[in-house]
Amino acid sequence: MSRRATIRTEHGDAELVARALEPDNTDEMETTVDAESSAVVTRIERETTSGLQSTVDDYVVNLDVAIDVANAAEQHGRPTDAGPASDTEPTNNNE
Repeated sequence: MSRRATIRTEHGDAELVARALEPDNTDEMETTVDAESSAVVTRIERETTSGLQSTVDDYVVNLDVAIDVANAAEQHGRPTDAGPASDTEPTNNNE
């Protein structure tokens, strides 16, 4: 029997928060965005209660960091997905 948890959090930029979380997701996790409510929805399934608790604890820490990343991106200009964050900086085409 599997243990399951669903964590739903609403954000101003849910897609950015979800992308920031993605690298830390394990095979037992699925993160989606509910565009209608601007919510990040993460479903976690583990075989044991202690494993579920550990994964949820890790996720909450990662979520806190992802929210910080999203807030920083809003304050400093949102980076593109096409390259490093420095892509948001102006380029000097005279070089």
